[in-house]
Amino acid sequence: MTTMREPLGLKIYRAASRAAEPVASIALKRRLRAGKESADRIGERRGVATIERPQGKLVWIHGASVGESLSVLPLLESLKAQMPDARFLATTGTTTSAALMAERLPEDAMHQFIPLDHPDFVRSFLDHWRPDAAIFVESEFWPNLILQARKATPFMALINGRMSPKSFSDWQSQPNAIRFILSSFDLILGQDRKNADRLKTLSGREAGMFGNLKNAAAPLPADSGDAEQLQDWIGGRTRWLAASTHPGEEEIIVAAHQQLVKEYPDLLTIIAPRHPERGEDVGALAEKAGAAPAMRSRGDAISADTQFYIADTLGELGLFYRLSDIAFVGGSITPKGGHNPLEPARLGASILHGPETFNFVETYAEMRNAGGAALVRNDREMASAVRRLFNDAKTRRAMADAAQGTAEENAERTLRDITQQLLDKMTEAAT
Repeated sequence: MTTMREPLGLKIYRAASRAAEPVASIALKRRLRAGKESADRIGERRGVATIERPQGKLVWIHGASVGESLSVLPLLESLKAQMPDARFLATTGTTTSAALMAERLPEDAMHQFIPLDHPDFVRSFLDHWRPDAAIFVESEFWPNLILQARKATPFMALINGRMSPKSFSDWQSQPNAIRFILSSFDLILGQDRKNADRLKTLSGREAGMFGNLKNAAAPLPADSGDAEQLQDWIGGRTRWLAASTHPGEEEIIVAAHQQLVKEYPDLLTIIAPRHPERGEDVGALAEKAGAAPAMRSRGDAISADTQFYIADTLGELGLFYRLSDIAFVGGSITPKGGHNPLEPARLGASILHGPETFNFVETYAEMRNAGGAALVRNDREMASAVRRLFNDAKTRRAMADAAQGTAEENAERTLRDITQQLLDKMTEAAT
């Protein structure tokens, strides 16, 4: 446990957050009206548990949203195999991740929403659950949550730690605050070398690196009936997928499609926006280009005249990655840091991406070095890369195999090493 003196800035934040309880309640009500909270579980966001704490040792694992949740699942299974007498609590902060947890958590593991970062909400949560170990995944640095958990929990770890260049720069302006927060962890592991180095700089202590835990995530699922229906609609048409796209990227994708459709008149371009509620906006871009889109959210069928299929639904990326063996992964031309290339890699896709990949910089580099991914910067390069893959099945298959091999080679090693680090440090903390 840290012996550092808490910086004044953190004390002010914690005092202000306590006084802001009415604001937090108003924010929750607004989020509930917007469909971003679960009505029957809203109390969990105030730290009020909806299930009882089981007897015995409890390991708490927190991953804020869907990506972190997916990486939590294999880790939970791995720890569970090594700690058969322990029970496991997974917390997340979004309704989408909660739905995923409901579907995929083992029967004897539990899920709760993480409380908002209000001292009373956090205390209520910790008083109820009394965790024996707390494992934070990626980059949730809420001061009340971490500092109160440190006082209540014998062992704390930050794993798969991620610190974006912007966050790193922001925290450098508050060096005492972030060092104090990070001193709460008994173990810090970065998801790659750059993130480990940033965490080391900010914490003033060693930060290990055993690979990206997302390497170990199971392939995304897909409903077999939906896959069969879509394949019947598409038939043998030429198709490609642009996944997890953002504003500024869809325009490039539509422009690339317009170049390609001249050579491939049966072309179908599938666009899955990162935020499905943007489906109508993406569809409008297709209409502006003179092609009426089919919308997944409306239940539209894909006809022979459909050039764009907008996959604007939640939790179905696994379905669309299975339908196309060419996938552009978004958030990488616009400066979002790139989304997870391991998901299409595990499902046999050859991967295209933009230059902005700081969230997965080493993973993308490994895939490119193995021949499993290619860089595109604009519509012309995107059209050229897709054209090459359409025309060369051997290259397309070799890229997909290389991407899949990169993902699977790292999965077992990463999960084994991170699990062992956690077990060793838990043992040290208990002695």
